Amino acid sequence: MLLCDFHIHTRYSDGSVGLSRTIDLYGQAGFDVIAITDHVVNSDSLIGKLAHRFRLSVRQDNFEDYMRRIDSEAQRAWNKYGMLVIRGVEISKNYMSSDDSAHMLIVDIKKFIPAGWSYEKIFIEAKRQDALVVACHPHHVSDMSRETLYLWNNREKYARYIDAWEIANRDDVFNVISLKKYRYVANSDFHKPRHLYSWKTLLNCEKDVDSVKNCIRHNKGVAITLFRN
Repeated sequence: MLLCDFHIHTRYSDGSVGLSRTIDLYGQAGFDVIAITDHVVNSDSLIGKLAHRFRLSVRQDNFEDYMRRIDSEAQRAWNKYGMLVIRGVEISKNYMSSDDSAHMLIVDIKKFIPAGWSYEKIFIEAKRQDALVVACHPHHVSDMSRETLYLWNNREKYARYIDAWEIANRDDVFNVISLKKYRYVANSDFHKPRHLYSWKTLLNCEKDVDSVKNCIRHNKGVAITLFRN
């Protein structure tokens, strides 16, 4: 089984650890597959505008540099640790109301996708790029983080676009995902080194990007584990 984490932030958005150091933390901990998924934040709300002002978002003007850096670190990670690193972002629609807010991972992204687009346009573009779409922390969380409930509250409309839902995020487990029998993954939502020790995904597949995406989409050979030091 491959030990995986598909929800990781660096200093390209609001993470506290640089990209290279993040790669080393996961490589030294024995991970097989990770995705770097820094925020791409909407700019049509006060929260979003502040994120852009303080450079807590990947933007169209630095997206290509972000991709190049991930590719370079991915090669180093493979050579040094045998760890597969996948390009990604977290599309973050942040509003004052949690009922209006939603976050989604786009794993194996190739071209920039603005967070200001409509949900349908984002999902269709992700599918065109053959990227994996994961609904992040879709239900109530236990800490003081802002909640993102829009996708769950509108699941009947959007579930057909979503490849998997986070059934666990950091220390939270969302039993509503299992009750609906949705395809699932578990991730750390890594921002700080201590977040390494949290819920993770185990996959029974080959260690390459297409096999990983297909395993999650079919949700066979997928398990979750609470990773501890």
